[in-house]
Amino acid sequence: MTTPDASTTNSSTTTASPTPPVAERRPHSREHHGRVFVDNYEWMRDKDAPDTRAYLEAENAYTDAMTADLKPLEDAIYDEIKSRVKETDMSVPVRAGSWWYFSRTIEGKSYAQHCRVPVAPEHAADMSDPAGWVPPEVSPGVELPGEQLLMDGNVEAEGHEYFALGAFSVSHDGRMLAWSTDTEGDERYTLRFRSLDPEVTAPTEEISGIAAGVTWSLDGEYVFYVTVDDAWRPDTVWRHRLGTPGDDDDTVFHEPDESYWIGVGETRSEKYLQIAVGSKITTEVWCLDSSDPAGEFWCVRPREEGVEYDIEHAVIGGQDRFLITHNAGAPNSTIVEAPAGPVEGDFGELRTLVPHRDDVRVEGVDAFEQFLVLVYREAALPRFSLMLLDSTSTAGTQEYGQFEPVEFEEELFTSGPGANAEWRTPVLRFGYGSFITPSRVYSLDPVTGERTLLREQEVLGGYDPARFLQRRDWATADDGTRVPISLSMSRETAARIDAGEQVPTLLYGYGSYESSMDPSFSVARLSLLERGMVYAVAHVRGGGEMGRLWYENGKTLTKRNTFTDFVACARHLIDSGLTATDRLVAEGGSAGGLLMGAVANLAPELFAGIQAVVPFVDPLTSILMPELPLTVIEWDEWGDPLHDAEVYDYMATYAPYENIEAKDYPAILAVTSLNDTRVLYVEPAKWVAKLREISTSANSTDRPVLLRCEMSAGHGGVSGRYERWRQIAFEYAWTVRTATAG
Repeated sequence: MTTPDASTTNSSTTTASPTPPVAERRPHSREHHGRVFVDNYEWMRDKDAPDTRAYLEAENAYTDAMTADLKPLEDAIYDEIKSRVKETDMSVPVRAGSWWYFSRTIEGKSYAQHCRVPVAPEHAADMSDPAGWVPPEVSPGVELPGEQLLMDGNVEAEGHEYFALGAFSVSHDGRMLAWSTDTEGDERYTLRFRSLDPEVTAPTEEISGIAAGVTWSLDGEYVFYVTVDDAWRPDTVWRHRLGTPGDDDDTVFHEPDESYWIGVGETRSEKYLQIAVGSKITTEVWCLDSSDPAGEFWCVRPREEGVEYDIEHAVIGGQDRFLITHNAGAPNSTIVEAPAGPVEGDFGELRTLVPHRDDVRVEGVDAFEQFLVLVYREAALPRFSLMLLDSTSTAGTQEYGQFEPVEFEEELFTSGPGANAEWRTPVLRFGYGSFITPSRVYSLDPVTGERTLLREQEVLGGYDPARFLQRRDWATADDGTRVPISLSMSRETAARIDAGEQVPTLLYGYGSYESSMDPSFSVARLSLLERGMVYAVAHVRGGGEMGRLWYENGKTLTKRNTFTDFVACARHLIDSGLTATDRLVAEGGSAGGLLMGAVANLAPELFAGIQAVVPFVDPLTSILMPELPLTVIEWDEWGDPLHDAEVYDYMATYAPYENIEAKDYPAILAVTSLNDTRVLYVEPAKWVAKLREISTSANSTDRPVLLRCEMSAGHGGVSGRYERWRQIAFEYAWTVRTATAG
């Protein structure tokens, strides 16, 4: 089985030294396309087997023993995070109908309370008056007139080690709440209903085993929800009539193709219900008029492989129009308009509203009664612009206004539309922040351009953004591609670098699914910056920071670019004199954990340590098993090694688990969760066991390989803010020690 002891006593000394667990080798052969791979640790896949549990517990005990000396630093970082957070606080109220919705957090409580107050009577009827969109002043600990407590997450979480809220959706008339919870971490939720009006009786039925969200019909008689198949793929949309047994629910839509998943929602105007069907490269949208919730959905445009599109409903010149964002012949996407209804022919035959550009990634359009919001990405930054809809805006003609960009002064920032629940709003709520600017919430008047700051994230303890700086560097990849790196640090650290000192640095990366790692503020990260560390983000290919081709050139048969880009970023930071190999720690999670595993094999000499959170480090084994959660839909991202020998061979060249070598590796901290359904715990467990077997450094005390498995958590780690802060404090303590040990 394993050697489960976390420590033993050396016969020549009385000092106890931790001894790593040794997993039993049980050879298991995997054969595809004539290639045979012998896996000694596949037996760990049996989650309920006593041997598996014993091994994971032994790993946890070893990690505890090896990090026991970190406890003072962990406690200090935890206390710093806690001291900087305004624990008793409130969100900015958001108007929906005749109510303002907001949440409260209370010191000592892990979860939020969800509340609402009525809109002032003089503003309830007239939604066009901007004065009616000024949120009420909120103060911690002060109850507002007419305040209603809709749900207390702390009460609902009682008796559960894990708690996550999946759906929290109020009916359009404001009289009923649909909510769902997950108490295991496996992302399967139980749906319930709660009356918000004393004159309305809530239905008592419960629906279990559903995906996270729900969508109300306009009349409040129905909710639509999604269930998943055995592989955790959202595959079926259901229609539930309130007050009837869940067993009587209607199947509205089922997607049999295992490479597609589905979701249900509605347009912002609430005129159409929508079912979005998508693979990694293809989409299809179905619609139903909200006034006929028991009717049949119709297809906007049948799927065409490689074509992605989404639709937004707008009323222009008194006509119902669809604004369609698509990538047919336009890698960075373009926006066209058409009459609301099924689209005949090609998207290219429709009128273009936003043309394609090679240097701008169009991400979508949001339609309100009086204006449109274009969301796009330029120079590796998320941006947005506005277009007014007035009497000159005529559907199907050239009589449109222009999209005007909303500008900001910082070099690096994140901006975009925020919580805007109402189509008829005369103002736009948007968010803004950067690595050094705490997140802000603004209200923008599209007509005058006036911005009103509604809230800036309060950082307790006298945080001064002027003490910190951020900037953009560029590394050069092996093929000559310039790769952006975002850097943030204190000015004191910058001065040390300017004086020629090499400083401890954390380099973060992800690089998959066209996800972008945008500038964002973190209270917890201050504990690193205050200790003289640089926080760097490598915007490697496979992400979406630099447009669609940036993503395309970091997936399937070009995936190795993701790893070599990250190595190039690390070398740039070292060669520029900012840091050194004994002061550089790398971090990534999930698909970014795959990046960490690959980099550990490619260039272990560049890093003092590597932290891999819920890491996807055994991708070839997982992608070869279509019965596993989410596997088939991943083939568009990684390729299909089950049926394609070329893909198999290519993945075999970078799969971290299969490419471990007898050489020195950096110190490694792998963090996973037993109930994770996205990246199974078995991947990092096997990875750690094999590193111990093969690498020449994994069993050393100066560069140990550690595994921490949360036994009651899912893909996102532990639940509850205090528990999450504790987990971050532990990981940061490990990072600080590893980056400064040299």
